[in-house]
Amino acid sequence: MYNDDYKRWLAADLDDPDLKPELAKIEGNDEEIKDRFAVALAFGTAGLRGVLGAGTNRMNVYVVRQATQGLANWVKTQGGNQTVAISYDSRIKSDVFAKAAAGVLAANGINVRIYDALMPVPALSFATRYYNCNAGIMVTASHNPAKYNGYKAYGPDGCQMTDDAAAIVYAEIQKTDVLTGAKVMSFAEGVEKGLIKFVGDDCKNAFYAAIEERQLCKTAGLKLVYSPLNGSGLVPVTRVLNDIGITDITIVPEQEYPNGYFTTCSYPNPEIFEALELGLELAKKEGADLMLATDPDADRVGIAMKCPDGSYELVSGNEVGVLLLDYIAAGRIEKGTMPKNPVAVKSIVSTPLADAVAEHYGVELRSVLTGFKWIGDQIAGLEADGEVDRFIFGFEESYGYLAGPYVRDKDAVIGSMLICEMAAYYRSIGSSIKQRLEEIYAEYGRYLNKVDSFEFPGLSGMDTMAGIMSQLRENPPKDIAGIAVTKVTDYKNTAETGLPSANVLIYGLENGCTVVVRPSGTEPKIKTYFTTKGKDLAEAQAMKDKLAEALKPLFS
Repeated sequence: MYNDDYKRWLAADLDDPDLKPELAKIEGNDEEIKDRFAVALAFGTAGLRGVLGAGTNRMNVYVVRQATQGLANWVKTQGGNQTVAISYDSRIKSDVFAKAAAGVLAANGINVRIYDALMPVPALSFATRYYNCNAGIMVTASHNPAKYNGYKAYGPDGCQMTDDAAAIVYAEIQKTDVLTGAKVMSFAEGVEKGLIKFVGDDCKNAFYAAIEERQLCKTAGLKLVYSPLNGSGLVPVTRVLNDIGITDITIVPEQEYPNGYFTTCSYPNPEIFEALELGLELAKKEGADLMLATDPDADRVGIAMKCPDGSYELVSGNEVGVLLLDYIAAGRIEKGTMPKNPVAVKSIVSTPLADAVAEHYGVELRSVLTGFKWIGDQIAGLEADGEVDRFIFGFEESYGYLAGPYVRDKDAVIGSMLICEMAAYYRSIGSSIKQRLEEIYAEYGRYLNKVDSFEFPGLSGMDTMAGIMSQLRENPPKDIAGIAVTKVTDYKNTAETGLPSANVLIYGLENGCTVVVRPSGTEPKIKTYFTTKGKDLAEAQAMKDKLAEALKPLFS
């Protein structure tokens, strides 16, 4: 079957000149053909994500058109404006895929609002809401290596598409022939017919204004080194920082401008040291107070803070989340702008230190499934009740933050603004982010949160992962590293959790530590999240290492 599909693609008159040479090169190589054609990229609530190339199991213009035809079929049943917003980042072919998607929508009689240059995830979410769209499309593979691209689909609320809507779209995709099934119109024709229009300055300025409204105090005197990691963050992040008075910004020159090959860091993920390495070198040279980096689609931001001895220390997503929650809550109480019954939201795999901080400030902290759409869902619920102003902050441990309901996905632009504002404020009172973090640990206890990943590549990877999760459910561990498991929470059991079903297991241990096991929704890996607590960092780290070593055989 897959060989038949390969031959059909090889014989077709393909309009992407990069695909034919690739198909010719793998002729006679069964493993390579099977890898590209044995399965198709699955469309889910996170849309599509895959390696660039030819075939049904690759990201290419035909797979994008097929997905967009499926989306168009769903949009046409939704009434409303019959409009879809589109944005894209700096990845290879992102602009090509965005225009191809626009052409398919236009050919289906659906209006398009597309950005005239690369813009990040939060800008797409904002435009979807601003123009009252039926859906939104963001062409990106987030922080994956350069060989990947992807396609995120959004609902009318600016949140990533719901399970029900994604299932309908996927069913429509499966009815659509990948090479010939999509209706096609050239981008130029769509513009000429008035079906494709660019996002206006009114929308862009409203996006910036909505972010800047969340500023808590005037800022000055911060020396910043910033890297957009060759992605879409450069324009929006520097625009907002300049607007609020952060003007001493040195951009990492090698990572300043869009470059989908990410030649300076093979994995453009602000969670890892290698992605921040050039920025850290520049920060040391410049004597910067803070080093900050956003990922290619600028929905996540990572930082390194300056320590008293002049060195720089990476700050985890959990730590930044807690710092921002603490800063926002204290700042809004001081300014008298804290709403009645304030609400913050975090994912179930994020640090319980946030619960302690929220309780201190009288903030209700809600825990939701992993995936920022669940935080967006909480905002939507508050909005439906006429109480959207109660939402003050949401975060995930994977470096995603949002303050305010103007978008429904994580936003590295407002994250960057609030982090810099927070750093400038602490500097102005003779303190620092580092000092405030140590004060928080002194007050609430030395929490440590770490994530390990186990990769399962290849076509059999997903089956292997499923088998491991089944085994853990059938034979749950009675102890981990000799420490008794006192509670197992299975998030597939909705009656137990009160949340939608999810493939997540959480083990509560006798000593108060927790271990979370969760397959990634976007990559072939199982993640293990550890929360330990000790009298100091060394004790907490030793416990994490002990637990991690004991779990390794389960994933081998």
